[in-house]
Amino acid sequence: MWAPLSRGLPFLGRQLNCHRCPVPRPFSNHRGRVLISTQSAGTQSADVLVIGGGPVGLSTAYHLARMRGGDGRGIVILERDPTYKRASATLSAGGIRQQFSLRENVEMSMYGRDFLRDAAELLRTANLGEEEVDVQFREHGYLFLACSDSGRKVMRENHEVQREAGCEDARLLDPSELSERFPWINIEDVLLGSYGEKGEGWFDPWALISALKNKIVDMGVKYVHGAPIGARRDERTGMVLSVDVEERSVRTRNISRYSVGQIVNAAGAHASSVMDLLAGTGAPLVHPLPVRPRKRCIFFFHCSAPHGVPPVAPLTVDSSLVYFRSEGSSESANFLCGVSPMEDEDRDCHDDAGLDYVDHHLFEDRIWPALFHRVPAFGEIKVRSSWAGLYDYNTIDQNAIIGFHPEVPNIVMANGFSGHGLQHSPAAGRAAAELLEQRMFRTLDLHIFSFERVLKGEAVFEHGIV
Repeated sequence: MWAPLSRGLPFLGRQLNCHRCPVPRPFSNHRGRVLISTQSAGTQSADVLVIGGGPVGLSTAYHLARMRGGDGRGIVILERDPTYKRASATLSAGGIRQQFSLRENVEMSMYGRDFLRDAAELLRTANLGEEEVDVQFREHGYLFLACSDSGRKVMRENHEVQREAGCEDARLLDPSELSERFPWINIEDVLLGSYGEKGEGWFDPWALISALKNKIVDMGVKYVHGAPIGARRDERTGMVLSVDVEERSVRTRNISRYSVGQIVNAAGAHASSVMDLLAGTGAPLVHPLPVRPRKRCIFFFHCSAPHGVPPVAPLTVDSSLVYFRSEGSSESANFLCGVSPMEDEDRDCHDDAGLDYVDHHLFEDRIWPALFHRVPAFGEIKVRSSWAGLYDYNTIDQNAIIGFHPEVPNIVMANGFSGHGLQHSPAAGRAAAELLEQRMFRTLDLHIFSFERVLKGEAVFEHGIV
């Protein structure tokens, strides 16, 4: 057995030699900095201002426009980074499953599953011509493993919840069934497995983001490269009246004021700071949003073992909470893996620069031993790449917050998903749109995720789930 990460570190740490082009660029000051002019763009209006152009914000705009007969005019969506270089979604493993212990999460995933399956039709636009939308949904499954009596008990209970919610694709497998289905897994300490063969797997986050963005723009939604920098509230009602936005383009930086009717806070890991900003210059919120940016790392590795390599591994969640899945074709023998840090090491990451530093000790200390124990062929692997992204971590119970804020009644919150936001974005977007239009949930009853539980201190935890 050898340490795969140390073999890969020379490659990961290698720096390329970069040369500055001596030819001055247009609009530059000849010292390497682009000259950007800042100007006021006056006052504009937005019936609904969506802050955050990730999957949840885009899905909200999409469903709202659909509810309005395909007319997205009056909906404005702000995204601070349209390249999505630092976006939580594009830096994630892209998984979706119905295996949860809360009925509401199961139902949200089932909605997301159907949305992904129908994305080619739902997100088609006239400008695509014959080209089809393909979000690369690969239904290769999710596999959870239980290695203790308590873990087996929770797995059976979760399975009952899933069945009652209408999920018929997940089944329980005993050790002999696991060994027959997944001969590459070491099952000597496994008591039970839960396998979602259909409707679970992974998809391309960037493809979904691109398709949603193209669709909402086609329906008339205004997509703005910008971020809120201030807000004005009515002291009597608490409602936000206007939001100051810094809009950016290649050569200009405009400050616009948007008079707003309603706002959606879909800012993900930055939702709490956005909420504080929207509260204005007065007293801070009595009940702040309990969402924090927490770093999560993913490692990409290759397995060179001649035998026992999983051809296509489902997204497998070990009892150690280490997960892995195949990446690419069955012939590539490439995989993604990760694990959440221990609670005493899980700190807020407010600076995006922190994402430049991957916590390699996670691989050496926790991931690598678990991988080798569970899949003997993983004794011959080499880390080829790694990266870090952010969770919008709900410190109360690690579940979504979807609903109105009692102190700012014209803001709908859709955040705090704690790693489940991408797969739940279709359902969350529809739920937020229903609150905006009808002031209540219609398709799925998600009142359990309202802000009221924060006020009452009534956490709703998942059990036996990552």
